[in-house]
Amino acid sequence: MSFDSALVRHFSVSFMVITMAILVPKSDANCAFQAIFNFGDSNSDTGGFYAAFPSQPSPNGMTYFKRPTGRPTDGRLYIDFLAQALGLPFPSPYLQSIGSDYRHGANFATLASTVLQPTTSLFDTGVSPFYLGVQLNQMKLFKAKVDESGGQGNLPSSDIFGKALYTINIGQNDITGYLGSSGPGGVKQNAPQVISQITSTIKELYSLGGRTFLVFSLAPVGCYPRFLADQSQGGSSDLDASGCKISYNNAVNEYNNMLKYALQQTKQGLSGANLIYMNSYSVLLDLFQNPKSHGLQHGTTACCGQGGGVYNFNPQVHCGSSKVINGQTVTATACSDPQNYVSWDGIHLTEAANKLLTYAILSGSYNDPAFSLNQYCDIQPIG
Repeated sequence: MSFDSALVRHFSVSFMVITMAILVPKSDANCAFQAIFNFGDSNSDTGGFYAAFPSQPSPNGMTYFKRPTGRPTDGRLYIDFLAQALGLPFPSPYLQSIGSDYRHGANFATLASTVLQPTTSLFDTGVSPFYLGVQLNQMKLFKAKVDESGGQGNLPSSDIFGKALYTINIGQNDITGYLGSSGPGGVKQNAPQVISQITSTIKELYSLGGRTFLVFSLAPVGCYPRFLADQSQGGSSDLDASGCKISYNNAVNEYNNMLKYALQQTKQGLSGANLIYMNSYSVLLDLFQNPKSHGLQHGTTACCGQGGGVYNFNPQVHCGSSKVINGQTVTATACSDPQNYVSWDGIHLTEAANKLLTYAILSGSYNDPAFSLNQYCDIQPIG
């Protein structure tokens, strides 16, 4: 989707209005959505990858949980805030066998997940084995177990699937994989395959009972410190006035345009369904480019990183890890004030940025077609 400056200008006003609204608790709170089923990658992973492969160092979780929880940020993710606003508990990872409560849905997202089945010829090593097709199969098994149990234990009743909000935020690792291997041209060539898999997944979830789907656009990865620190492609001539990579954001915009159109076409075949495109690209672009307008200080600089400088990102030393470089041990440490940053570790958002993204979701200003959660739920405080 092309960048809509009018929407961006409206965001600051919408943020103030929705903040006032959600900070006034309503009595007899109720919500048409009794569960959230989430599908995605690290942007909404509340501990799935960590449950499967337990290894996550501090300082992740330092702001809210005071310990690592499997979330690749300093605190809560937007999916946590969204659940809280709807009066639901934080989404339990499907892969977390101990301590999970699935009566209000499940989170199938895992860090490094892709839409397409990962292959070494297309993607860097290290992507998650839990790609979208696996997440869908996990959902099918979950539904089968729910239908068998009759709502016993920590499982919901069988009617929950028609009373749930289905959130889908995935595709970033596919697209950045193509950007790394074949450049922006690779995105245009391969985007249809990625998008087709997303829409076919939505159709299958619809057949399982899903009726309301919130599908996120891709973020402006050209503003991520992770990619800005790599000047091997494009160099300074590829940077806009805010210091974001033009070619990367243009490629993402083209993908988002295609995704939005595909969702519109898919909706026509799903009677009674709400299929909403959430333009998170515009929200996050405004945060990266104008952080001070939203109470933040740093846009394209990572809070947790190594190397300092403009981006504070070293691709050899990720947040919380140490490595010997040129005979010296270096560690990627966290800043003391993540509440002032958009980027947590060069790839993921801080809790502060996730909260601002949630305000935008709740405002409805970035949803296409128009869709306000206030019409369905008494929105709860998310402080």
